[in-house]
Amino acid sequence: MQKKLSLAHERLDEINRFLEDPDNPLVRAVYDLVDRYGGVEEINRMAAENGRLDTILEKMEKTRSPHLEDIRWLMDQKDKEAFISVEEYRKKVLGDRVGHFKFDERYAVTLEISACQYFLFFIEEARRAVERGELMPGRFIRVRAMKEQEGDGDLLAMTAAMKIIDASWCETLDTKGTDGSNIHLGGPETITGYFGGVGQPNDHPIRWADELLYYYTNYGVKQVLNVNPGTVLLAYMLHKMGIDIEFKISVYMGNDNPYAVFWTLLAARLFARDDGTTSLIGFNFANSVNNDTIEKSSIVRRALGLESNVRFEHHITETWKSIVIQPYNRRDELLEIADHVPNISAKHEGGEIEVEQKREHPSDILEYFRPRAEIEAEGLMPALLTNYLDKHEAVNNTARALTEKGLTFIAARALHHR
Repeated sequence: MQKKLSLAHERLDEINRFLEDPDNPLVRAVYDLVDRYGGVEEINRMAAENGRLDTILEKMEKTRSPHLEDIRWLMDQKDKEAFISVEEYRKKVLGDRVGHFKFDERYAVTLEISACQYFLFFIEEARRAVERGELMPGRFIRVRAMKEQEGDGDLLAMTAAMKIIDASWCETLDTKGTDGSNIHLGGPETITGYFGGVGQPNDHPIRWADELLYYYTNYGVKQVLNVNPGTVLLAYMLHKMGIDIEFKISVYMGNDNPYAVFWTLLAARLFARDDGTTSLIGFNFANSVNNDTIEKSSIVRRALGLESNVRFEHHITETWKSIVIQPYNRRDELLEIADHVPNISAKHEGGEIEVEQKREHPSDILEYFRPRAEIEAEGLMPALLTNYLDKHEAVNNTARALTEKGLTFIAARALHHR
């Protein structure tokens, strides 16, 4: 019976003929966009040049960035090895028992934090990590308005910081469902209209790709968030053409069962390059997934040759307000699969339950989308900083829990893995 599910070669030929058809308006629009930026080689050249750390530092100096002194402090602390090493951290947690464990790096869990909205948050986190012997995450997710942070210097500073500490990071483009692109949808009062990734209609996928190429070529921003099937396909196509961009799928896209995962990874594999790589680098499950779904999804990922390319990203904590029913904490479930599901990240979007529920201002995901000027006018920045440092604490609690079980993690590589 299973042979009936096999895909006929002629079906693939049909798809290829459509992709290669010079009169195909969908593909033609992508080629025209790439040509506007000078072609594949020029796009990658500009991204490599403008994404170099020395180029970014030069831009920060020319613009008299208020964050330059903090960036120099960060570089100095890294050079002095002021941050705790993984070996030192394990001894700190395990004491004399450290020699009883054989740490298997094949199943290292990436320590992930979200969302690092402001450079202020990052640098305060770094200072705390030095002072207290704590770990900096190996992955940062950002949901900050791109034009806003381009204007106030945070984009340059955060890009420099990520390169200095050797952490992966993901930005969120301004061309998204909440930008007014869907004329029939507003804010939370029309929230059901956004179900299933709705919100990038008509010509918005090409506009999204245009914005992606702008930040890739001007700042070397390589990885962005993706929430819509159309922009996911465009990101596959751009990478297949030779442009070295990457993306991660958002929790909002709703991949919450192994069949949905199969469908998403199937397209990634079909558009993979000859070397097997794909632009899909991170895959955020919906919050409702259980370990059985993650394990079955891992089987799919391995069968399609994407195990080392596509990281499974799983929320361990969530913001206290506006996204899930609380209390929500999946750390114990993570510990059950961390020794046999590779390339997975533990994403921390909120603090610990006992901390959040006592905060006068607990974390709220809707605040990601508020303008900086509005937040500062209401005097909320100190509260949001506290919320972020609560997430940092949760990251370190997960690292401790993994270590106590003899499991491994990936923190900021240049700071801790030395």
